[in-house]
Amino acid sequence: MVNKRVPDWLNSSLWSSPAPQQSSAQPPSPSPLNEDNAVKFSGSASGDDNAVKAPVVIRAESKHAPTRANKAETRDPLGGSSGNCYHSDDENGSSASSTTSSAAAAAAAAVSSAEDISRQAQLFQELSRKIINMGEVRKLASQGIPDGAGIRATVWKLLLGYLPTEKASWPTELAKKRSQYKNFKEELLMNPSEITRKLEKSVILDDEGTVIEDKGELPRSEITQGEHPLSLGKNSIWNQFFQDTEIIEQIDRDVKRTHPDLHFFSGDTPFAKSNQDSLRNILIIFAKLNPGIRYVQGMNEILAPLFYVFKNDPNEENAASAEADTFFCFVELLSGFRDHFCQQLDNSVVGIRSTITKLSQFLKEHDEELWRHLEMTTKVNPQFYAFRWITLLLTQEFNFPDSLLIWDTLLSDPEGPLETLLRVCCAMLIIVRRRLLAGDFTSNLKLLQNYPSTNISHLLYVANKLRVKSG
Repeated sequence: MVNKRVPDWLNSSLWSSPAPQQSSAQPPSPSPLNEDNAVKFSGSASGDDNAVKAPVVIRAESKHAPTRANKAETRDPLGGSSGNCYHSDDENGSSASSTTSSAAAAAAAAVSSAEDISRQAQLFQELSRKIINMGEVRKLASQGIPDGAGIRATVWKLLLGYLPTEKASWPTELAKKRSQYKNFKEELLMNPSEITRKLEKSVILDDEGTVIEDKGELPRSEITQGEHPLSLGKNSIWNQFFQDTEIIEQIDRDVKRTHPDLHFFSGDTPFAKSNQDSLRNILIIFAKLNPGIRYVQGMNEILAPLFYVFKNDPNEENAASAEADTFFCFVELLSGFRDHFCQQLDNSVVGIRSTITKLSQFLKEHDEELWRHLEMTTKVNPQFYAFRWITLLLTQEFNFPDSLLIWDTLLSDPEGPLETLLRVCCAMLIIVRRRLLAGDFTSNLKLLQNYPSTNISHLLYVANKLRVKSG
């Protein structure tokens, strides 16, 4: 059988990348957030849509965790027309001189800054309209949402359907959702002892609404079977409480492990602990409202980017309600992937194994030589690396700021995040194809389970190319 040759577009000079320079210098870290981790901005903070000024761009704060110490925090243009301004350490393409590389990097930084400002201005303009044009917002967001002034927070809420397109209805819708979440917390985060005390404080009213008796403590004869701590009934609040305890303990462990490289999530500061409490509340409420799925390890990693973005909204009211907003957006996002977390559906047409098979078929369609080498020659089963890529939406493969850029693209696709996710995963394989083709089982598995630092704009460009070729 004659293998398909490599598509011409993969051999284009567009993919040429300079060889990584050997240097002991560490890549520059993004600027840390201020003490309360709010995104600073200049200009008016009022509700005047016509008085929006350009914000100061502040990058996500990051401590250098050992597992991610080698991840470069590059900021290259997302929409550049020249392929020569892309740089990566994936050894994909021919080498270039150090002088050319430095000049290209400087040019890329200048272009990136100009494009970010332009895209930011366009997004502000779209968000100032009475009726939001979602087609235009999706188009702009797919190229990467510039940091600052709450743009990403607002756009993500629109992309996830949390905010309606009619801007005048935002306050009403937000108030309704936030009130609903408050009720969820009061009902679902209360332990049986608190429920009992609440009953003890209840009163009896006459027909005219006048208090005629304060019941005080419930007589033993009035304690129902469901309210007794030793009850094993299905409707027993105590029995349900003990069943929930195991899940809550797992949530607690996972929340404490969430992004140890970010002060926002980890550490002993009151702010970090408050953020951990919010993640915990959301996951517990989700588990109780979705008994078919409950909580599955990894959900905390999907929740973290949403809460981080919403909590850093410079609008104080929005930041204060970040927990409620994050809950509903988390539910919406997970609705497209929830079958991946249901073990009973693993082998079904909607389960995680079926999705991984789609990725394998997608790679075969676009690069049969690479597909054959990975799966036939070196026997690297895609489940060995793609399971984490897909279920955690690539949150563990890249540093946090780059993950947010990838999510901009995932959330902005009108076809839904899953199809775009598969294209990005396929692009991840293609841009390290030379190393994979030269590797054996061990080296390839190590490479894909510890994906190398790469240029995110380059990755997203290749993913978009795959969409065009598929069309």
